[in-house]
Amino acid sequence: MFKQRFSYFVMAFAVVLSPAAAKAQSLVRDSEVEKLVRDYSDPLFVAAGLNPDDIKIYLVDDKEINAFVTDGQKMFVNAGTILEATSPNQLKGVIAHETGHIAGGHLARSSQAEKEAMVPAYVTIALGIVAIAAGAPDAGAALLASSQQFAILSFYSYTRTQESSADQAALQYLEKTHQSPQGLIDFFEKFRYQEVMSEARRTEFFRSHPLSTDRIDALERRAASSPYLKAVDSDSDKERLALAQAKLYGFLYTGQQVYVKYPFSDNSIPAQYARAIAYYRAPDLDLATDAVQKLINAEPNNPYFQELMGQIYFENGKSDKALPYYQKSVSLLPNDSLLRIGLARTYINLGTNEDLEKAETELRNAVRLEDDNAFAWNQIAIVADKQGKDGLARLATAEEAFALGDYERANRFAQAAMRKFDRHTPSWQRASDIRSVTEEAAAKAAKANKQ
Repeated sequence: MFKQRFSYFVMAFAVVLSPAAAKAQSLVRDSEVEKLVRDYSDPLFVAAGLNPDDIKIYLVDDKEINAFVTDGQKMFVNAGTILEATSPNQLKGVIAHETGHIAGGHLARSSQAEKEAMVPAYVTIALGIVAIAAGAPDAGAALLASSQQFAILSFYSYTRTQESSADQAALQYLEKTHQSPQGLIDFFEKFRYQEVMSEARRTEFFRSHPLSTDRIDALERRAASSPYLKAVDSDSDKERLALAQAKLYGFLYTGQQVYVKYPFSDNSIPAQYARAIAYYRAPDLDLATDAVQKLINAEPNNPYFQELMGQIYFENGKSDKALPYYQKSVSLLPNDSLLRIGLARTYINLGTNEDLEKAETELRNAVRLEDDNAFAWNQIAIVADKQGKDGLARLATAEEAFALGDYERANRFAQAAMRKFDRHTPSWQRASDIRSVTEEAAAKAAKANKQ
């Protein structure tokens, strides 16, 4: 009975003390939105003394406001955070704050803080057990019930210090990049009321980033001395954010919600963009293609309008019509892996030997730009299989599994690939490298299967 109760309390503490370790989330891959966030982020990373190439940014398919960092310099930004920002400066402020957590090594220190926070909780649990054993069950139960609160208070004291540190670091990065600190303050001000809400009613961001009036006041005092307090966002940044928000809204919300947010009386480019996506999702092919064509006529050099038209035709089984739009998108933005993958998939669908060769070229270019793109490796495997290149198909499957972290499968396919290539050729050597680095994981998996 004691073991069961003790385990329950430890589990409760783990949930409360690790808010960012939350539920599994699906990710969004979109060239336009990813590039926007990356362009906003990279100057802030440099200002923080970080190498932008070392930091992975992921878009989370979630309408709730949240942003957080994890081990390995990974930053996650919810779609809801992008949608909630009323200016580029607000979104940059949130990114700057999360950059402060990375640069400050806060995540690495949090595990130690969690352990230290448990000490008063364990003491309280022990006292509760002693009280119960001594014949005071009510007092013991009260101590056990309060033990979690002691842990929370101890950990939140540390968390508040982290948050204030990240705030101040964010202001430094914004100043170094000649940007106003006002966006971060305005973003927090919108949610000042959340500090009086119950834990359950707060947004995820402010459960894991406890907000207080003192924090906002400290930000305002420091921001007042910034020489860039009155700096404004560029028109280009405003336009790009508006388009990214329209795209996200079009894909994440129902058609009716899109038409309320972007009424037919609104003829702005972002409104047309959101409605075009809503038509495509309806699905209404004629309305969607007409709407996208108007966007292309207005901005013929926008690669994402070209991509959207290609996507609409591709997903409606019209690869021949999709092809010129994907080709145009790649010609406008040649260093984009996702656009090249879209073009490659169109070639695969067309299916001639020449098309398959073109697909392989596009996919090889894509993995040169993004070598851990598992889907690109998957498509390379499909192309190689269609071409009868068994060794390359197995090697690409090994690369796919390796990118996904499925090391047992990566090891298995790497060994299969090695048997298809002449020893010491580049393909054999790459397969050998994958086999070597996944050997331990494969051995553990084999041992587990035998048990």
